[in-house]
Amino acid sequence: MRRVRAWLPGLLLVTPSIVAIGVFVYGLLGWNFRLAMTDQHDEVSEGGFVGLRNFIDIWDQARWHLSVNHAIVFTVVFVAGALVLGWFLAFLMEKGIWGEGTFRAIYLFPMAVSFVATGIVWRWLMNSGMDERAVGLNRLFDAVGLPQWEWFRNQEWGMAAMALPAVWQMSGYVMALFLAGFRGVPEELREAARVDGATEWGVYRHVVLPLLRPVTLSALIILGHISLKVFDLIVAVSGKQIVTDVPAVFMWVAVFDSHDPAKGATIAAYIVLSVAVFVIPYLIWSVRKERRS
Repeated sequence: MRRVRAWLPGLLLVTPSIVAIGVFVYGLLGWNFRLAMTDQHDEVSEGGFVGLRNFIDIWDQARWHLSVNHAIVFTVVFVAGALVLGWFLAFLMEKGIWGEGTFRAIYLFPMAVSFVATGIVWRWLMNSGMDERAVGLNRLFDAVGLPQWEWFRNQEWGMAAMALPAVWQMSGYVMALFLAGFRGVPEELREAARVDGATEWGVYRHVVLPLLRPVTLSALIILGHISLKVFDLIVAVSGKQIVTDVPAVFMWVAVFDSHDPAKGATIAAYIVLSVAVFVIPYLIWSVRKERRS
């Protein structure tokens, strides 16, 4: 009875959350994978089981290849840009610049804005109009004598430009992670490296940065899974255009425009699996680290 009294209140407290997660997360994931393995390509038929045929057939569609390529470009630019900019901002904060609290709040403000609001603002900033029709960044570039750009309407680099609003929004969050990591490094280790003759850059390269690997990995996982399932930012900036198509937008078109539930579920399943590639290894690493400690 003593053991029951010890764990029963906690179990009763978390039971509603466990049930809700089981039904609305894992239950719906299972339903989605079941639908993806049927031939229900309209909204009225029940559909029969076809196994993995939908997962294989979708690779024969040119739009799927295009959306996957766009997602890869977006992910690389977004993750790399947010990591580099976030690290640099944290480095400046760590050096104790004047007005640090104000700058830290300013850098974190974009994170409080939804991707939809960010997309609406950046749609104006990245307007592709040029010369007398130029607005936003193109108007600024024209005023200072810099070349104007097509931004997200460019066939080759449109997705790289599309990642700029996401970098702007999430770099402050990455800065906060790295800043906490910087200030978690004991000063004694830095002083010991300086006594051994290390330059300031050597201290960061050989002492500080290796200790920030867990922070870097956490930031990489968070940014990676955000980029792979991005939808609202893309739609807010460019709508459902082919030039900025990604799997999440393709899924929306398949379900609500083409009325093909099985195809939409297949695309959603691929998105879930791609996110799992980032998240599951991180969870395994975290569990093993806790056991070792």
